[in-house]
Amino acid sequence: MIKIDETLKNKIILKYLLYSVYIIITIALLLTVLGQPHIRNFFVNIENQTFDVRQNLISNYKKVNKNIAIISVDEASYEYILDKYGEWPLNRGIYADMVEFLQTQKPAVAAFDLMFVKSMKSAHNDDLKLAKSISKYDNVLTSINFDNQEFSLRKPVDLPDYLKANVQNDGDIDFSPETFTNCRAILSEIIDSTPNIGHINLIREDDGIARSIPPFVVYKGDFYPHLALKVGLKYLQKTENYSKNDFKIDKNGQIHLKNRTIPVMKNGSVILNWYGQSGLNNPKSFEYIPFWKVEKTMYGEENLVPKDFFKDKIVYIGTSATSLFDLKSVPTDKIFPGVEIHTTFINNLLDNNFIKRASFHVDIIVSLLLGLMVGLVTLRTKSTVISSLFTVLAAIIYVIFATLLMFYFDYWIAVIMPVLSMAVVFTAVYIAKYILKSRDFEYQYALATTDGLTELYNHRYFQEQMIHNVETAKRYNSEFSLIIIDIDFFKKFNDNYGHQSGDAVLKQVAQILKKNVRATDIACRYGGEEMALILTNTGNKDAHVTAQKICDTVAKKVFKLANDVETHVTISLGVSTYPMNGQTPQELIKYADECLYNAKENGRNQVGSHD
Repeated sequence: MIKIDETLKNKIILKYLLYSVYIIITIALLLTVLGQPHIRNFFVNIENQTFDVRQNLISNYKKVNKNIAIISVDEASYEYILDKYGEWPLNRGIYADMVEFLQTQKPAVAAFDLMFVKSMKSAHNDDLKLAKSISKYDNVLTSINFDNQEFSLRKPVDLPDYLKANVQNDGDIDFSPETFTNCRAILSEIIDSTPNIGHINLIREDDGIARSIPPFVVYKGDFYPHLALKVGLKYLQKTENYSKNDFKIDKNGQIHLKNRTIPVMKNGSVILNWYGQSGLNNPKSFEYIPFWKVEKTMYGEENLVPKDFFKDKIVYIGTSATSLFDLKSVPTDKIFPGVEIHTTFINNLLDNNFIKRASFHVDIIVSLLLGLMVGLVTLRTKSTVISSLFTVLAAIIYVIFATLLMFYFDYWIAVIMPVLSMAVVFTAVYIAKYILKSRDFEYQYALATTDGLTELYNHRYFQEQMIHNVETAKRYNSEFSLIIIDIDFFKKFNDNYGHQSGDAVLKQVAQILKKNVRATDIACRYGGEEMALILTNTGNKDAHVTAQKICDTVAKKVFKLANDVETHVTISLGVSTYPMNGQTPQELIKYADECLYNAKENGRNQVGSHD
């Protein structure tokens, strides 16, 4: 009993081992398919959308840093500027006056998300005035941009060394997507007078959504930092006495800034953690001050900005008017000013909550584990409804877990690949179970209808098929024949040679029957040494030909018995045909049996006839 239990246990273990291998192979095939560039890009885009959904959910529970303010050229300000000054871009002297006004309120940092390119016509002195104001204060920064414009349209400029960043890349970060051949330079008077210049390049995904920005770009083999990074570091220098000029990307792709970490993706970008919709429509987000209010206040026309409102704050000056084309689509908003993307980066830096994306290997491992879990549960659960509900519930719980992981730990783990893995494995295992059940049913049916010794159909199946063939012949007005076969002197043969040799003869006669009938014919063991053939769509004449052929074949064959004994065997046969010899199975069997009896009475080894 113990041995039987151990054997059964080993079979169960082997079964689950084979299923586990099957599940792993299924997942591996899935991952191989997902590894194809076009397919992978498709699922990457869907995964990015799940990131957007999660960000929209968790952004409701985030708070922005109230020490960040944006002076925005919004729709009203743009109209005000055109009415008062008659042109856009605005005269640079006004920006110079704004720098001086802001300094009276002692902001921590003031940054222009504006490109002061080329000199304004008939206003060169105002350009110089702005350059002087920017260089005068160490807490004022402005922007530059890099691109791949053709050299024939714009010659690449050489930038001073103090604008470069010293970056040591010890990770596997590939900065080639952020490597540029040209620069849209700003006023040389500004470039030559201050190191407080940063790039404002932006990264958009294939779906047009901006989810990240590059902290550094490469131009002429050198690294240049992003304006938002420089602004954030300036603020930390003032508030935490932290100074950083060199940057090291460790083997894990992380930049460590004292007690803060910036996780850099392999393409050189940093994924931002978003704070909901733009402050233009969201009072919980960054505070916007219209440009026109600041302009009226600084020129003494109206006191619209409270005294010391900008004190110790990070102040960004940028645009949000639709006609000025600096609006982007981000995970949490379709219309999002570019200046607010900068402030989002800074807020992430201050909160130390940049999004860290799980590696592809982590996504694979998670997919394997979840797929294996669902596969084994589906395998062990007999109810399809329960296994389906478990798979759906597991997917929902995992999505919730991935969302909480992003909320509490700023960690982006894939959703699409693991959920797809669970769905594919569930389907594959369910199909496998269905196939195995079908095969098991077929096997059980075969056991119930097949004679174990001769591997012919058994007597029960013979009776079922006789009824079936009679009904079919009646319906289609056709005919079929029955041949009953008996091995001559079989009892005497058993007495002389033993039952094992008798079994050997039965098996070999059965093989002859199988080989000499069509695939549509039915060979059965009628009982003892008697066998039967049901010949579908066969008349009496053809049935007698088949019976005589089988009789002659058996008589000529040399039968091999145990202990290398060889002998000859003969058979007697009786034939009946529907509807000529009977209308029911019983009548046909009786008629064929009478023919068989006559064959034996007339000397055996022949096909008998009816008197």
